[in-house]
Amino acid sequence: MFIVIKRSKFIIFLSILLILAFLSFILFFKNTPVINLDNNQEEVRTKVEEIFRLRNLSILTNDEKAIGNIYDLKTKYGTWAYEHEIKKLKYLHNWSEKQGVKFISINPKIVIRSIKGGNGIYNINLMCSTEYVYVYENEKSEISQTEEINSFRIGTSHSLRLNNKDEKWFITKEWYTDPFADSLNLDNIKANDIKEYILSQTSRDFSNLNNRRISAVEYADQYCGTAAEEKYGYKYNKKYGDYNPLGGDCANFASQILFEGGKFKKTGAWNFNKTGGTKAWLNAQGFKDYMVGSGRASVIAKGNYNQVYKASYKLQPGDFVAYEKKGRITHISVVTGADSKGYSLVNCHNTDRYRVPWDLGWSDKNIKFWLVRVHY
Repeated sequence: MFIVIKRSKFIIFLSILLILAFLSFILFFKNTPVINLDNNQEEVRTKVEEIFRLRNLSILTNDEKAIGNIYDLKTKYGTWAYEHEIKKLKYLHNWSEKQGVKFISINPKIVIRSIKGGNGIYNINLMCSTEYVYVYENEKSEISQTEEINSFRIGTSHSLRLNNKDEKWFITKEWYTDPFADSLNLDNIKANDIKEYILSQTSRDFSNLNNRRISAVEYADQYCGTAAEEKYGYKYNKKYGDYNPLGGDCANFASQILFEGGKFKKTGAWNFNKTGGTKAWLNAQGFKDYMVGSGRASVIAKGNYNQVYKASYKLQPGDFVAYEKKGRITHISVVTGADSKGYSLVNCHNTDRYRVPWDLGWSDKNIKFWLVRVHY
């Protein structure tokens, strides 16, 4: 009797799940066009690339109106996507003012994974590796008297819908993991004092790094996914999987860098095998706690941006930065170099970053930073 009751409950539970799944499927796909590629793939591809170039140019020139022209603002999702891009535009310009830099180009490289749809409505899945090029306001090369050029790359995966209305193309829906979503407000940072300090710095010499640090950086550069060089295929190391769908891959990547590149040995607490990884390997809080608690690393400084930005110049390639929100470490990035003013640059997963200024996307008063020296 007990077994019959359990089976009955299980059947009822399973039926409810199937009904809910079916309803979710219908709701999600009710506005999705059927796969009917009407021989327009090349035109769609061209329009996507054109829209991304226009959007980045508009961010570069601080032109909100031009950004608005590529969204269908009569639709709810088109309006939401537009409003978010405006927030990102403002954040980038606030950050560049704080930093004392000028962006001189933003170059997207798009890899389209799929195009579905037809009759003027297309759903596109793509990845974009965007190069941001910047110069410091007061910097000239002593040899050529030209500005010292700095650059970094950010990789993002996008799902968007394009509509072609009367030969005009609009974004009506877009989703992607925004690299700046955790920090879209710099109003509380004393930008003038920070800017003056940053502009007073000079480049740093990393020629005496030990081999383990060098190897760690090489691994970080090769496997930073959609932000890496094209020759690496924009891929993660398959041996370690991708934990982004399960909450984030940043600690997994940092652990790989220290193990594969930095030659740290696995332990019972910090380990990855066929069944997966331990908390110290996969979880951002667990990773920071283990590295510091085990003595394999030590804290250089911690606090909000105003409290730690000067100490950030002590970071060396192979060290890491932990980002704290509401009392918990939510992200890890690994230092991979410094720009022409000695400002530390980092690589990471989640939103993939290659040699990105360590605070970009994170610098507001609600976020605390742990600057951590790794003992190679």
